[in-house]
Amino acid sequence: MFRAFGLYTHIRANRIKSVLILCGFVVLILVIAYAFDLVAIAFSYPNGYLSTGEILSLASRRMREDWIYAVAFSLTWFAIAFALQSRLIDAATGATLPGPAEQRRVFRLLEPLCISVGMPTPKIKVMESEALNAFASGLHEHDASITVTTGLLAKLNDRELSAVLGHELTHIKNQDVRLIVIAAIFAGILSFAGQMMVRVLLNVGPGERSERRGGGAGLAIVIAVALAALSWLLAILLKLALSRRREYLADAGSVELTKDPDAMISALKRIEDHARIDDVPSLVQEAFIENPSVGFSSLFDTHPPIAARIDALVRYAGGNPDALIESPGFAPVPAGAAPAAGPWGAPVPQEEPSPWSPRRPPNS
Repeated sequence: MFRAFGLYTHIRANRIKSVLILCGFVVLILVIAYAFDLVAIAFSYPNGYLSTGEILSLASRRMREDWIYAVAFSLTWFAIAFALQSRLIDAATGATLPGPAEQRRVFRLLEPLCISVGMPTPKIKVMESEALNAFASGLHEHDASITVTTGLLAKLNDRELSAVLGHELTHIKNQDVRLIVIAAIFAGILSFAGQMMVRVLLNVGPGERSERRGGGAGLAIVIAVALAALSWLLAILLKLALSRRREYLADAGSVELTKDPDAMISALKRIEDHARIDDVPSLVQEAFIENPSVGFSSLFDTHPPIAARIDALVRYAGGNPDALIESPGFAPVPAGAAPAAGPWGAPVPQEEPSPWSPRRPPNS
């Protein structure tokens, strides 16, 4: 099945992406460090003393010495954030260990899924919120955890909750958590650097700013600000693009585990319009199973629309677009209930490539 092929190759692809993203963000950090050198040189010489070309050339020569400091600062920040991210997330969300009844229910649903993929069972945590949401955290399988909101536990039945747990388990298995943490940390570093540049320029006296408007220094400062803004924007767009694609793959992985596409569709329908949690860091919001759009463009959304995810489940997993499982809450799966027909039954026509994973070549 091309879905299984895609999920396995996605794990390897994520490892490669992690390295490439790390290198890409280091390049962007060097670009913004070069922008800082431009600003420093522009304010170090009398206006008109150096042309724009001379300032650019001098900044390039300085970068031969300064790059090591920029990389060392960024990697130190990265190492600290990487090591503490799980604790920071728990502190920001207030996630705690579940009560006995919640523990038994979630563990009963989660353990068979973990056994089926040969994974250790992640820690289970609960976040006090009426919103319907969940997220995975932890950089390795042995220290991973799945956090669910109290609202999700109250509103979803066992089939739906199992689908959500399968979604989060796929994020852990595919190493999506590590990938998005790397992207988020480096985007944060670039955002901090950009804010520092703005503060430096705003703290320059009015007379000094007026003096630098003309000549080579003024143009060099404009170039520096443009480079800093472009680096930050590229980092954000890269991070968001990765985040959107991983949600399709996690939905697919959940169906692979549960063999129940209708449960995933039903869970997404219940979660839609009830997922917003505003008082948590952006890193956590990006990890949620659903993060409602607030931007003016889908380019800046962290998740694909629920409708698009349901459409993918219908097209490529044989799900029922009208699926909405009755008896929300703690209702068990009805005895003898068969999962909806899907890729394990009759084949589903495909008019276009799946958004989940690359297709196998014909006759393979």
